This record gives sequence, structure tokens and C-alpha cells, in this order.
Amino acid sequence: MTRLSTPPMVVRVKPIRLPLSLFPHNSNPSIPFLPFPKKSHFQASAAKMASSSTKIIDSHLHVWASPEEAADKYPYFPGQEPTLPGHLQFLLQSMEEANVDGALIVQPINHKFDHSLVTSVLKKHPSKFVGCCLANPAEDGSGLKQLEHLVVKDGYRAVRFNPYLWPSGQQMTNEIGKAMFSKAGELGVPVGFMCTKGLNLHISEIEELCTKFPSTVVLLDHLAFCKPPTNDEENEAFSNLLKLSRFPQVYVKFSALFRVSRKPSPYQDLAPLLSQLVSSYGANRLMWGSDFPYVVPESGYKGGKESVSIIAGEIPLSSSELEWIMGRTALELFKGQWLPS
Repeated sequence: MTRLSTPPMVVRVKPIRLPLSLFPHNSNPSIPFLPFPKKSHFQASAAKMASSSTKIIDSHLHVWASPEEAADKYPYFPGQEPTLPGHLQFLLQSMEEANVDGALIVQPINHKFDHSLVTSVLKKHPSKFVGCCLANPAEDGSGLKQLEHLVVKDGYRAVRFNPYLWPSGQQMTNEIGKAMFSKAGELGVPVGFMCTKGLNLHISEIEELCTKFPSTVVLLDHLAFCKPPTNDEENEAFSNLLKLSRFPQVYVKFSALFRVSRKPSPYQDLAPLLSQLVSSYGANRLMWGSDFPYVVPESGYKGGKESVSIIAGEIPLSSSELEWIMGRTALELFKGQWLPS
């Protein structure tokens, strides 16, 4: 299988450190926040995106069975029944209305390790969707074989590590975790980390795995759950996120903005974070993701997508940088999956 390649870096000028007094919500001067022009550049950014031929790719969403499908063929995992609709037709309709061309489907917890529903969607729409399976860290090692089967036989192109599924007291750096992380590198599939309880809790595990297995590409879901910092702990988390850019295999999903913003849509308080992420990683290591269907009651699917252009306009980012974030990074990372228009 073709190994993943890291695209050339997009060079950005590093932010200037300014007096802390200018930024009342940033208590740590080691995390510089940039000022932004008062005039919004949303219209210009949106126009640039509209004229671009680069496909729009959603790097993070979910799909699960409708209640009828669950009763008939694709049951929910007990206790994980969804509280909002996330069936395929709803997803396809939402993507069409928002002019999104393709997406990475992340196996939902609603079906846990039963990938049959997502696999059926991938087979129905092979040119539209890429699959990210869910790693099974069972102590018997069965998850390693399952991972290889899902990648080799069913065509999944990424795998998610949910640290809260590891046996009690175990970390992602245990024998099973290292074996699966190493296997992902051998198979050429990225590993996505879900740090719901905070990056600081898992930073040492991620650093150890990246150091020991440099050929395994890493995706940090939802900005590694870093919110705009308001205290020392949050400053440390965002600083750790920026420092992970030293590992060339690490990418960041600018996704589920409603989960990390402290403001309603269009989440403009994330502009300083995006600016610094682009400075540290380059736009070609950042990817937009919606977190459908959870985004729908927050901003609507289309609104979630449009928020990125508004945020980018506050910095402002160049049209090329916005293209990388909205699709080109995913196109490069999963080469051959979404063919050019």
C-alpha cells in the first residue's frame, strides 16, 4: 500500500509578541495572541473559495443507522443509542446543500467496534467517503487483527484511538497500543487521537508514540480539544499542541468548532488559535471537519463550514492557506481517494 507523504511546508511568518495587557483573556505571555483588523474579510475569503477548483473535504464526521436500519440490520451498541439523526440520506443532503465534495467518516461510538454500517456506506459511495475505523484495545490482542482486516479487506484509510476505551489503568502506550500504532504506520494509515478530557492528560503518550514510530501519521481531532486559553492549564494545553508541530507526521483537525469555542457560531474567538496553528504547522497540516451530525443543532452543517471562512478572514489567511484547510490537506493525505474535478 502507498505510504503517506508529507507535502511541502507552507511557510508563515511567526506572530509578534505583544503586551499582555492588550489581551485580557490570555494570562500567559508565552502564548501570543494576534490582533485582527476590525473589517471582516469573510466575503473575500468566500469568493476565493468559490472560485477555487480544489474539492471541499470534511475531515471529520459520523454516520449511523436510522432507527429502522438499527432494528433491521445495524444494531446500536447497548447504551449508545443516538439522541439525534445521523443516517446516510441526511448526511448526503447536508453535504449537497453545503457544497461539500467528500468526507472522512469516523466510526461512531453508537456502533462501537461493529463497523458493518460504515463499511456499507463506503461501498455504496467509494468516491465520496473515506473510512476511519475505531481501534479495539482489547487485552487479548484481537484488535490488531481487526485493524488489519478493516484496512486491507474493507478499505479503511485511518484509525481512531479513543484512550477511554483502553482497559482501566492502561495507557495508549501499552503493548497493545504500541502494536496497533506501529501496524498503522506499516499499513500507511493515520492514527487519530480523541483527547476529550484534555491534551495535557495524553500529551506524554502521544509524544512517546510519535518518537518511537515516526512513520505513523497522527491526526489530532478537534484541535486536541484545546479551547481559547483562560487559565494556566489551558495555556499549557495549547502550548503543548503547538509544540507537537515539531513532529512532521502530526496534523491537526480544525474540527467540531462548537466544541472548543466559547462563543456561538461563527466561533470567531478561534481566530487567534487558527493563526498560531498555521504559523506552527503550516496550513498544509490543518484540516477542517464538521463533526456531523453533532454540528447540526449548533450551527447547521452549512453554517459550520462557512464559519471557517469567517474565522480565516479575521486573521486574515491567504486564499491558498484556506484551500489547504478546506480540502487540499485531506486530498494530499489520502492520495487517490477523491479524484480532481
